[in-house]
Amino acid sequence: MSVVTNTTTIGAIEAPSRRNTELAMLAFAVIIPVFAYANVGLAKDGSLPAGMLGYGIGLSLLAGVAHLMVRKFAPYADPLMLPLATLLNGLGLVLIWRLDLEPSITTPALGGAMAPKQMMWSAVGVALFLCVLLFLKDHRVLQRYTYISMVVALVLLILPMFFPGVNGAKIWITIPGLGSLQPGEFAKIIIAIFFAGYLMVKRDALALASRRFMGMYLPRGRDLGPILAIWALSLMILIFETDLGTSLLFFGLFVIMLYVATERTSWVVFGLTLSAAGAVGVASFASHVQTRVDNWLNPLATVCNADGECGLVTETAQSVYAFGSGGLFGSGLGQGYSKLIGGIAPKSDYILATVGEEMGLTGLMAIILVYGLLIERGVRTALAARDPFGKLLAIGLSGAFALQVFVVAGGVTGVIPLTGMTMPFLAQGGSSVIANWALIAILLRISDTARRPAPAPAPTSDAEMTQVVRP
Repeated sequence: MSVVTNTTTIGAIEAPSRRNTELAMLAFAVIIPVFAYANVGLAKDGSLPAGMLGYGIGLSLLAGVAHLMVRKFAPYADPLMLPLATLLNGLGLVLIWRLDLEPSITTPALGGAMAPKQMMWSAVGVALFLCVLLFLKDHRVLQRYTYISMVVALVLLILPMFFPGVNGAKIWITIPGLGSLQPGEFAKIIIAIFFAGYLMVKRDALALASRRFMGMYLPRGRDLGPILAIWALSLMILIFETDLGTSLLFFGLFVIMLYVATERTSWVVFGLTLSAAGAVGVASFASHVQTRVDNWLNPLATVCNADGECGLVTETAQSVYAFGSGGLFGSGLGQGYSKLIGGIAPKSDYILATVGEEMGLTGLMAIILVYGLLIERGVRTALAARDPFGKLLAIGLSGAFALQVFVVAGGVTGVIPLTGMTMPFLAQGGSSVIANWALIAILLRISDTARRPAPAPAPTSDAEMTQVVRP
């Protein structure tokens, strides 16, 4: 007598890729900016703008090509990141074009109309997005270049010191034939790669505590070295380049990733204390930083512009006036007075003021909500990642993006001093839009790896599937 028992292998359940959901969301992400473009034309001239069709086709091509590449090379990636980034980029192009129509903002000295240039830089950013998806098959490869990333990031941060300052800050480098680039935008991605690789190795040592003080576990003295070194480097950036934004982003990113890696609140307290002490110390002798702080503390004080005209209020005051005049629903796209802010600022630092004035509190909160959703999807990717390096890298990239949004929005609304950084995807700036498209591509690669279903086990042989039991 024999008993034959057959066992079968159940394959892994195929997870939905959500690419059709992404395509549907991309349609809305293109249609909304096209309607906004038409709205501006109707408000300014009473007719549909002549470039509306070309703008719609261009934005559709960028979104369509990006979607096809994600469908092909990252089929299980998060379905909302690409539509959210496309929507922000498209609205940014509309706002820049709307500001190009103001004679006081579009001047030959400032390079003329900037919307066509921003469209070109957006195309370059999407091209880099495609290259990252095509050549970065596995994000864990980046861990091999941890210390090389540190060297590259330092070079990018130091380079602007050798070029002339712009508006008091040395954050730009000039490349013949390409114009000016802001290396700090690319450095934030490379720094996140270095921090992720370094903290993955050192997190156990950094998590150790020496004593308890006021409910917190204090780190050991020997482990304070990394955070003190990063603090000193951020101060050097602030002192020699007078770049408050990059310094804050750089140090804040490290503290965020350090907290996530060690789960020690004491690191956050130390980081905030050192950051505040450094900012106060530098502001006491750096005139550029002092000016920004003074404008923040006294926005209604009269100032003089570059042409020698005095008795003018600060750009911060004009921004607050713009938010106030916008009310709940705004004056309507194309019907505001952002030109009063002065210079090129409405297209870069203060583009959120245009949103608040012409789209009102409702439109402004909608834009902030889109940013919040994009950051949430990045954090969700970090939680879903299967490897420690991927978790730290995703939270680092998401944290850098969130810090930049907070710093810019806080500066424009008067919550904190203005830093001179650009609002991701929304404001004019080629370096910013290119770097942020690369950031989204890396997050999509991590998301694809995290959401990809595990391969089914190999089928067993007939001998292994059949077990004969004899009495």
